[in-house]
Amino acid sequence: MAAVCVFCASSTTLDERWLELARQVGVELAAAGHALVSGGGRVGMMGTVALGARSADGYTLGVIPESMIGWEIADSGSDELVITDGMAARKNVMLARSDAFLVLPGGLGTLDELFEVWTTAALGQHTKPVVVLDIDGYYTGLLDWLAGLVPLGFVRASAMELLTIVTTVPEALDALSRCRTPMV
Repeated sequence: MAAVCVFCASSTTLDERWLELARQVGVELAAAGHALVSGGGRVGMMGTVALGARSADGYTLGVIPESMIGWEIADSGSDELVITDGMAARKNVMLARSDAFLVLPGGLGTLDELFEVWTTAALGQHTKPVVVLDIDGYYTGLLDWLAGLVPLGFVRASAMELLTIVTTVPEALDALSRCRTPMV
């Protein structure tokens, strides 16, 4: 069983379509036999992806900073809930406990998590796959901007190649199943 960490929005003001996307991802990950690693909150897409995984009998591991327990409402339904002493420790645990990363739509926290796992991969600190679900062009502007930094010398082309960009949930699951790095 692979542990797939999903980064996504924890906002409580999202349109229902984003919550449905999160639910679908959780269900599909569990159906494919993957464990879910999430931010450990019960709100927004973060909580919905965990509920989706559990609805399909998937194993869920939540990782939440103590300071965020009230804010994100700790996911007490997780099979395992790890409470950390801060945001940096949360990311370290998520990185250590995951075999691959799937990035769904999100805001600043999601971008922070994406850049953390992508940067550490680019620095050779891990070889875990990073898959970005660019549904409806959500990340297209960001990805185009980053690609434009390559010819300027600010981002290495090899770093850009570390991201697998997909546009549908089935493509995301396929990308995770074809990862070059063995997921254990």
